Amino acid sequence: MGYNLWKEETECLEWLDSKEHNSVVYVSFGSIAVMSPQHLVEFGWGLANIKVPFFLVIRPDLVVGESAILPPEFVAETKERGLIASWCPQEQVRNHPSVGGFLTHSGWNSTVESLCAGVPMLCWPFFSDQLTNCWYACNEWGIGMEISNDVKRGEVEKLVRELMGGEKHYKKKLQ
Repeated sequence: MGYNLWKEETECLEWLDSKEHNSVVYVSFGSIAVMSPQHLVEFGWGLANIKVPFFLVIRPDLVVGESAILPPEFVAETKERGLIASWCPQEQVRNHPSVGGFLTHSGWNSTVESLCAGVPMLCWPFFSDQLTNCWYACNEWGIGMEISNDVKRGEVEKLVRELMGGEKHYKKKLQ
C-alpha cells in the first residue's frame, strides 16, 4: 500500500473496465504541479474535440488561485466519453488495458510506471526532473511527445490523435 496526498477515487476502475483496450487517454499532472485556468480549459477542450474516451484527474488545487472547474458546456459535451476525478489509484489506472495513452507532467514515478505499463506519453513538464524525464521519453526512448508550454487545444488534439494511433503509433515502440 502506497502513500497518497489525496483520497483515491477507485470508481474509475469500473468505468475503465467498460472501455475498449487502448482506447482511453489518461490525464494527470501529479500531486504538486499547478496550471493557469486557461491551460485547464485548453487541455479540456483539446480532449473534448478529439472525441475519444478520456479520464481526467483534476485535483482541487490544480489551478493557481482559483477552483479547478471546467465550463458546463465542456461537461455536457463530454459526459458520454469523459470521466473526471480528483485523484485515482494511478498505478492501477496506468496498468489498465483500456488506457492507450498518458498525458503527464513527466514526474519520475509517472514516467517509470508508464514505461513499465507500456503506455506512451504526451509530456507537459513543469520543473525539476520532469524536464529530463520528458526529454528521455521523447528523444532517447521515442515513446513520447512533448506539448508546448503555451498549451492550445488544437495542439492537444493533434498530439493526442498521434499518440493514440496516428502515423508513429508509440504503443508499438513500448512492446
